[in-house]
Amino acid sequence: MRTIIAIIALTTPLLANPAQWINLFNGNDLSGWHSMPGGKWDVKDGVILGTCQKSEKRHGLLVSDKEYSNFILRAKFKVTQGDSGLYFRVQKTKSVVSVKGFQAEVDNSKEVGGLYETAGRAWTKRPDPKLLAKIFKPKDWNQMTITAIGDDITVSINGTTVTELLGDTKCIKKGHIALQLHGSMDMHVEFKDIAILELK
Repeated sequence: MRTIIAIIALTTPLLANPAQWINLFNGNDLSGWHSMPGGKWDVKDGVILGTCQKSEKRHGLLVSDKEYSNFILRAKFKVTQGDSGLYFRVQKTKSVVSVKGFQAEVDNSKEVGGLYETAGRAWTKRPDPKLLAKIFKPKDWNQMTITAIGDDITVSINGTTVTELLGDTKCIKKGHIALQLHGSMDMHVEFKDIAILELK
C-alpha cells in the first residue's frame, strides 16, 4: 500500500513540479548506453536487438551510462531465443557476468518477471506460473514495469503485478540499468519503449 501511495503522490499532475517520464532509448542509436564484452547489440527498425552465439561464455550487457536510485522503469521486450534479463540498480564487477545486483527475468519461461540477484542471493522471488499463463504472451511483445523505491521492489507484466519484494534491506539502492544476453546459449532478444520515471 505504501508503494502505491508514494507513486500516486509523486506522479500526480497537481504537483508544482511533477516527475517526468524520460525515454532511455531514442529509437535510432544506443546513445546513453555502453556495452560490456559478450554478444552484440544493434538498433534495427526502432528496436534494440541483442544476439549471441552459444560459444560465447560471457554475459553480454548493454548498460546505461547513468545510475538510478528510486524509480519506475518500463520496457517492452520480445524473446525469440535464449534467456535474458532487465537489470536495475546494478554495480559493475570484473567477472564473467560483469555486474552484481538484481535482474527481472526476461524469457519465455514460468520464471519471467522473477527477481534474481546476480553475484548475491540468486533467486529471491519467483512469480506464480498460473498467473503468468493468463497474462504473458510467449515469443511476442510484452511490457515489464519495475518499481524500485528504497527497500521495496515490484515487477509487473502487462499491467499485472507478478513479483514483490518488500522491506529488503539487503538490496543495492543505486546503480545502472542493463539489458542482458545470457552466456553459453544462442540469444535473440528485442527491447523497445524503454522509459524511466525517477522518484525522490
